[in-house]
Amino acid sequence: MYTLVVYSVYMVASLTPKKIVKAGRRLLDAEGADAVTMRRVAKGAGITPMAIYRHFSDRDALLHALADEGFVELAARLRRISTSGPVEDRLLRLGLVFLDHALENPGLFELMFLQPRTGARRFPKDFEAGESPTANVVAEAVRAGMQSGVFRKDDVWEIVFEFGALSHGMIMLFLGGRMGIAEAHFRKFYSQSFERYLRGIRK
Repeated sequence: MYTLVVYSVYMVASLTPKKIVKAGRRLLDAEGADAVTMRRVAKGAGITPMAIYRHFSDRDALLHALADEGFVELAARLRRISTSGPVEDRLLRLGLVFLDHALENPGLFELMFLQPRTGARRFPKDFEAGESPTANVVAEAVRAGMQSGVFRKDDVWEIVFEFGALSHGMIMLFLGGRMGIAEAHFRKFYSQSFERYLRGIRK
């Protein structure tokens, strides 16, 4: 009986952080990062506001956990892109994965890439250390392009950062209503922009 009680307490404790993150994600998706307060997340998770602090020291820690969950999701989607075929096609497909993830999760995209956040990875040190799960996938494709002679030899991580800046900058402007075009037109423009960039780094 004692063992069963201990096991039950352990299971509840291990599930609670997942419930908290899930509740935070619902708020983030529905209303954006500003809506993710400790009190509202606790209510959504069915726990007391004080109980949330047993698992997350403050709101910044919770937002960091939400962003990390987003990076895990995005990296998994990027990893599903085939490494076969022309490397330029591979990079274009990777760019579209970033686009799809952002348009499906605009609040999460903003938290991951745009909002100042404690613990956010920074260029160039964290990239060069291989600490970005999403940048690592793009870097592998860029290196493959250089090694095969498709792209000129250059700084891999600078190109990866430029790739991300082009992607995230365009997405930010579109989501922010700064582009007066429909989504289908934006997708075409987005892909054409990457094609132009890739032509610029060809050997």
